[in-house]
Amino acid sequence: MYIRLAFDKQCLESEAVFLKLSKRIHHNVQFFKQQFNDSTDLVVRQFSISIPGIREIAGALIFFEGLISSHLITNAVLDPILHEASRFQQPIDADILSFLKESVLTNAEHSETNDANKVVLAIMMGEAALLVDGYNACLTIAVQDWEHRAIQSPESEGVVRGPRDSFVEAINRNLMLIRRRLRDPSLVFERIQIGNRGQNDVVIAYVKDIANEELVNEVRKRLNKIDMDVILDSGYVEQMIEDDWWSLFNTVQDTERPDEVVAGLVEGRVAVLVDNSPFALLVPSTFNSQMLSPEDYYVRWPAANFVRLIRFIAAFVAFLTPSLYIALISFHPEMIPTQLSLSIAASREGLPFPSIIEALIMELSLELLREAGIRLPGPIGQTVGIVGGLIIGEAAVNAGIVSPIMVIVVAMTAIAGFIIPTYTLSFGVRISRFFLMFVTSILGLYGLTLGILVVLGHMATLTSFGVSYLSPWAPLSLKDLHDSVIRSPWHGLKKRPSYTKADDPTRQGQRMPKKSKKKQNRGKQKQ
Repeated sequence: MYIRLAFDKQCLESEAVFLKLSKRIHHNVQFFKQQFNDSTDLVVRQFSISIPGIREIAGALIFFEGLISSHLITNAVLDPILHEASRFQQPIDADILSFLKESVLTNAEHSETNDANKVVLAIMMGEAALLVDGYNACLTIAVQDWEHRAIQSPESEGVVRGPRDSFVEAINRNLMLIRRRLRDPSLVFERIQIGNRGQNDVVIAYVKDIANEELVNEVRKRLNKIDMDVILDSGYVEQMIEDDWWSLFNTVQDTERPDEVVAGLVEGRVAVLVDNSPFALLVPSTFNSQMLSPEDYYVRWPAANFVRLIRFIAAFVAFLTPSLYIALISFHPEMIPTQLSLSIAASREGLPFPSIIEALIMELSLELLREAGIRLPGPIGQTVGIVGGLIIGEAAVNAGIVSPIMVIVVAMTAIAGFIIPTYTLSFGVRISRFFLMFVTSILGLYGLTLGILVVLGHMATLTSFGVSYLSPWAPLSLKDLHDSVIRSPWHGLKKRPSYTKADDPTRQGQRMPKKSKKKQNRGKQKQ
């Protein structure tokens, strides 16, 4: 965004790009007031700098109230200027602004500029602009101190073993959480501003000697193409940079865990962080990477594999169970064991609806309860989810609308869906489940098989920054299968995932750990 107002035309170098400040301070003050429409939270603090042997020089500080620290603006800026400027013993034509920058404002981060556009942007970002009469430049001083939420435990990606901190809305704190974990000089943060009206900070994070340069350039390219008024959350960026915006499945992974971002960076992936958003984005992303939990790497490999198998099975249960129930009840009852078939028939006796209507009633009721539980306050939401499900299920069975077996099927589907670790991925599974239900209600098991092939075929066509969404299964990558449904011990995870095309593919040394002395002694005794 560039400011295109006529101001100090003698100093205007480029009408569209560069707008130079005036040497007269009252012109500059009036200009900034005009730019911000005399907003009530705009503070213009005017003062005089008394220098021996020179007349008093007018100065002004311009900032937004609430975005800066009043303590810092007083102790690190105003007090030094008013008390230390008396030490200025240079000739009258010396550069007072440079003296303030180099000898007075030593405790504050600042930069000098004469571009009015940059000053306007700096003020909106929470910096203070220091103007001195007689100079067509100013100092922008970083004294931001807005209110932000404390670092808390992750709400959507909880673990039993592992770090308990999560990202917050302040992007500088989020960068600190990443830097504290990955103390690598090759870790790079690139900051850009996106938004035509409300410019928001967006940071690209990657490890320079690991991440593929083509991937980093592609992320930069897509971010620079975003042309929106304002970016309020990383969800805006996610939807603007993904490969297939029309798909049910997300091809950009979002996470609120710093440890997961760091794990992605050392795999050769690129992270995107947005100011005012507690969720970071990771690209490229695959179905497999979104089905993994950070806790899988914090526990020993047998426990991790056991939990992973349950998780992948649960994903298929959440995806297939209602459709399979409809197919068996409506089209293929001969495939059900006799005793179970008789029990189901007895429970469905007198029901007024076919199985597809029965399933839709319960599934839609489940979705309503899920959304109600999310929107209501915490304790009330949990009560609505649990009590509402029990009451509605019991009432529906007693009223003869649905069968008890349908309540069990929907309960299994709901529980299995909660096991999916990535919240946005569960949306694709939930919506696809309705598609399978409709196809199955028409064609039975044939329709179920056809629907599964359609969904899998669609997922096989998806890409995330050029990477197949079903990697490492399609196309098949044998060396990446050791960290998919089954995880190898850490000693076997020597290479980074091949789909990231990392410049440094080696994750750890090739040497296996030495056997303990007890095992060596046992081997000698056997010999």
